[in-house]
Amino acid sequence: MTDDASPRPRRAPGAPGRTTADSSAAFSVSLERGLRILSAFSGDRSVLGIADLARAVGLNKSTTYRYVATLTKLEYIRQDPETKKYFLGPRVVDLGFAAIDSMELTKVAGPLLQALADETGCTASLGLCDGPDVVYVDRRRSSRRSSLAMDLNLHVGSRLPAYCTSMGKVLLAYKDPAALKQILDRTDTARRGPKTITNREQLIAALAKVRQGGVAVNDEELAPGLRSFAAPVRDRSGEVVAAVNIAVHLTVAPTTVDALAARLEPALRRTAAEISRRLGHRPQP
Repeated sequence: MTDDASPRPRRAPGAPGRTTADSSAAFSVSLERGLRILSAFSGDRSVLGIADLARAVGLNKSTTYRYVATLTKLEYIRQDPETKKYFLGPRVVDLGFAAIDSMELTKVAGPLLQALADETGCTASLGLCDGPDVVYVDRRRSSRRSSLAMDLNLHVGSRLPAYCTSMGKVLLAYKDPAALKQILDRTDTARRGPKTITNREQLIAALAKVRQGGVAVNDEELAPGLRSFAAPVRDRSGEVVAAVNIAVHLTVAPTTVDALAARLEPALRRTAAEISRRLGHRPQP
């Protein structure tokens, strides 16, 4: 890729209000375009053609192809030989895991998540908010033989919509009103489980209860039979930066949600508080 040169400041595609001359002349339009092409791939758009990518990044197809060809040669993108469409390559996966491994949060949380999974017999996860999604950055299964753990085919890097997941509701609940409105404006609150909250006002009311109680409950909102509980993780400034959850299925824990909460919430709260403490958070008296 070669950097575009222009004698006049020019707005970078997809970046309203920003020009290539902002702050310094060091801004690389070509690098930005390459990164935007990589960012066009997502969980529900994991395989894309040149036309799809061109529309996503606002470039013509020939220009897009040049960037894609370079990214393919560098193994950040791969091409399906039959469909001729593209998907993310191994170099992107390596970068993603390197970023996760370098995060202080995951280093602190990992052993505590494993202890939570072993104590409760549930799968324990750690998630971050990325717009309308929650992204899994760690996930631990219980080592106990007799376990409530369940396999939802989720892994580090998986994304789920925030509005119908316990971790997502925790992360949304502590957003300021303006940020929450922007996220909800981008959210399609489709029905995914028998108890999905699809009404925006009802969802906002449910988030208020999360702030009051400090724990979010997902009672068959994401999928039939799935229940999960999540609690917030705070950094040294007190900001909610992540969420911890434990999940079970009605087939392995056929009891009421209140009885399940009484059994699981103490360990969940304790784990989230300890992760927060190790991140430097000190709750006010």
